[in-house]
Amino acid sequence: MSIIGWLIIGALAGWIASKIMKTDAQMGWVQNIIVGIVGALVGGFLWGILTDSEWDSSFDIGTLLVAIVGAVIVLWLWNFLRRRK
Repeated sequence: MSIIGWLIIGALAGWIASKIMKTDAQMGWVQNIIVGIVGALVGGFLWGILTDSEWDSSFDIGTLLVAIVGAVIVLWLWNFLRRRK
């Protein structure tokens, strides 16, 4: 998949995660993309550990779900660390 495809998936995953975590009003589209991409990396890493398999680079619904779960984890951690300060 091209970098443009990953940016679109990252933006979508970040937006969905921000809706789930109710942080959408605080975040712009750039932050959604960043959270989505970082979340996809985190989700892919955790998926590889949990299933002892490699994460496929093609797009399917599983790829999007893993990216969303990873983005939710990243958002939760970000909010947790911000509140501690």
